[in-house]
Amino acid sequence: MKTPLIAICRHRLATDGQGVTTLVAFHGCPLCCKYCLNKRCLMPDGIWKEMDVEELLNEVMVDDLYFKATGGGITFGGGEPLLRSTEIVHFCQLMPAEWNITIETSLHVDSRHLESVAPYVHQYIIDVKDMNPEIYRSYTGKGNQQVIDNLRWLAAHEDVQKITIRLPLIPEYNTESDRTESRKQLEAMGFCKFDCFDYVLR
Repeated sequence: MKTPLIAICRHRLATDGQGVTTLVAFHGCPLCCKYCLNKRCLMPDGIWKEMDVEELLNEVMVDDLYFKATGGGITFGGGEPLLRSTEIVHFCQLMPAEWNITIETSLHVDSRHLESVAPYVHQYIIDVKDMNPEIYRSYTGKGNQQVIDNLRWLAAHEDVQKITIRLPLIPEYNTESDRTESRKQLEAMGFCKFDCFDYVLR
């Protein structure tokens, strides 16, 4: 089955995973974030290319040497990559064992998607937005209970050192005190690695 992509970005260094990485960005997302950085993932005409898993592996295999030499590999993003959990698992079963897999996700997916890919993931980058359900719904258009449930599952089943939580300051939606409260809640779950930054509107 062909999977829709919005981009494949090669030779990324220290941006979304260790070593040299290739970002594979999937089309499709369950959220409608007001300041979405990849609006193509929501547009019907935003698909760059469609590939099946074998074609995708052949496409990224060109950087096999870089991945192995630097401890790098593939970062699956989007859009929401966990919506493509079946394809990700198939890819991981076919790829060289030395490659590392990073998932950039909002966790706004059914838990079965997360649980199926977890055995193959070396690093998670989780874009939590805000833990306050009203702020989250205002910004994304959806509630955040599924995200919280998946965070709890990860805290119980994964090494939290593998997990980086992104907590943005979002103009017109949350405040510094909101972000501090989100961090406190996440630390209480056991998470300890955070990427706190500000969205800059242009």
